[in-house]
Amino acid sequence: MKAILLREINSFFGSPIGYLVIAIFLLLNGLFLWVFDGEFNILNSGFADLSPFFTLAPWILIFLIPAVTMRSFSDEKKQGTLELLLTKPLSIASIVNGKFFAALLLIFIAIIPTLLYVWVIYGLGLPEGNIDLGSTLGSYFGLFFLIAAYAAIGIFTSTLSDNQIVAFILAVFLCFIFYFGFEGIASYFGDFQSTVSGIGMDAHFKSMARGVLDTRDILYFVSITVLFLALTVYKLKALKH
Repeated sequence: MKAILLREINSFFGSPIGYLVIAIFLLLNGLFLWVFDGEFNILNSGFADLSPFFTLAPWILIFLIPAVTMRSFSDEKKQGTLELLLTKPLSIASIVNGKFFAALLLIFIAIIPTLLYVWVIYGLGLPEGNIDLGSTLGSYFGLFFLIAAYAAIGIFTSTLSDNQIVAFILAVFLCFIFYFGFEGIASYFGDFQSTVSGIGMDAHFKSMARGVLDTRDILYFVSITVLFLALTVYKLKALKH
């Protein structure tokens, strides 16, 4: 797995992809949070908290993470190197995990500079330090689990086509459905509204953003991540045979 992970990281940073993803994520967040007037502007909100960032980030990542993962296996299929990769003395699970953790590491690198926002808001608060660190920490944990789920979905969709654009669109669609889709249709289910919305990521992410790390929320994200990684392994085994 380590060899695959290093290979993927070198691939990300050996081309503009890695740098572009990090730059676009930070640029978009910076513009919406600090420059553009609107509901996400922290300076205009009057509150010393990062809730606008944690509302905005999942939507930006819906597009950026599929952009990172779309080439994971689709490019291997297009180049004809997938068969060679599957014959290496590595289990399919190790190959999948290597690509998954490489994508995860790249996105985490993009997230790290946003910790500067915490320091800035800490200083802007009246009095200084008037920021709910528990809620902020919980939101970061939730964001990390959300990123893992998005990445697993993106890795899976990359096995469905040798066209990177198709893999990208499928990943964006599935991430959108799992993040907001169930929340969007929940109102049509009457008494089962809370149950249907609970299937989506949004409800669990918001729960963690309150600063309470509920085991049910963590298990939900871990289950989604493991499910799509398992589907990826199953799909690759089917392709191998």
